[in-house]
Amino acid sequence: MTGRYAGLELLATAVLALDERLRVQYANPAAESLLAIAARNLLGQHFPSLFAEGPELERALGDALQARWDSAAQSVSYERPGEEALPLACVAARTEDPGVPLVVELRPIGEQLRIEREERLMDQQAASRELIRNLAHEIRNPLGGLRGSAQLLERELDRPELREYTQVIIGEADRLQALMDRLLTPHRAPQPARLNIHEVLERVRNLVIAEFSQGITIACNYDPSVPDLVGDREQLIQALLNVARNAAQALAPGAKPPSRRGTIILRTRVARQITIARQRHKLALELQVIDDGPGVPVEIRDRIFNPLVSGREGGSGLGLSLAQTYVHYHGGVIECDSRPGRTVFRILLPLT
Repeated sequence: MTGRYAGLELLATAVLALDERLRVQYANPAAESLLAIAARNLLGQHFPSLFAEGPELERALGDALQARWDSAAQSVSYERPGEEALPLACVAARTEDPGVPLVVELRPIGEQLRIEREERLMDQQAASRELIRNLAHEIRNPLGGLRGSAQLLERELDRPELREYTQVIIGEADRLQALMDRLLTPHRAPQPARLNIHEVLERVRNLVIAEFSQGITIACNYDPSVPDLVGDREQLIQALLNVARNAAQALAPGAKPPSRRGTIILRTRVARQITIARQRHKLALELQVIDDGPGVPVEIRDRIFNPLVSGREGGSGLGLSLAQTYVHYHGGVIECDSRPGRTVFRILLPLT
């Protein structure tokens, strides 16, 4: 039995093998954990009877067995005594093994939706970054010619007061050049080393406090059991600083709409058996930056990580985009959940 299912033992997703009468013949450790039943107690049970949609599920699995479908997918509710039903996505596939002709995979629907959302965002953001890179390269070349022409023109001007206009041209060309540099420079490979994420967060906290000394409280909720991770210290500091500074700017006096004295919470936890950027990890860091400000404007909520998108007057729209780039360099993901009074930036980074 062990050799037959050796490849399934290490999977992080719940997998069960069924015989032709839909009885459980094998359940991997992830299935035991998800269903909160030991494998020995699952063996021999009629699989569809575990779920509220038992008859419908039995018909779908029967169709798969009769070779009408190579696979069958259905949403089911796992009934747990004394607890609410657990919604799951159930996917069944036929095998060539006559003893166990069906293999089923169970995944919590909430996690499945999060994974699908992350995949869509990653594809959109990769395309957006490529577009911005190409655009920045195209803009840099004429900027150099524009600045050089303004300098030559300035030398030919007889009236000093006219040089004010050439200085405006040169100054704006330099400003745009700096913006293009910021768009292009994050594409540096990380320089990994072992580091303590709480030391990184304390550095970020001190920088934000120094910049926003009035009207903001920064609280820490650290999990001391979080192990060290391997990453680029400077990139992680910059990424987290951009996120924390974004929260502080929303809370600072003068923010629009005006906010009372606000609070930022830096929170760390260990996440286990989680999918990040299309890869399953046994152990990951979950880092949250939480603020009680006015929230991200609805009209840009879905585009908050896109370059040049900002909800703040005078903002460049690059801070969160760069933060996302650095997090992706470390194999992680960053997402935002916002409503008035509570905005949470959630960063997941692999620890293994």
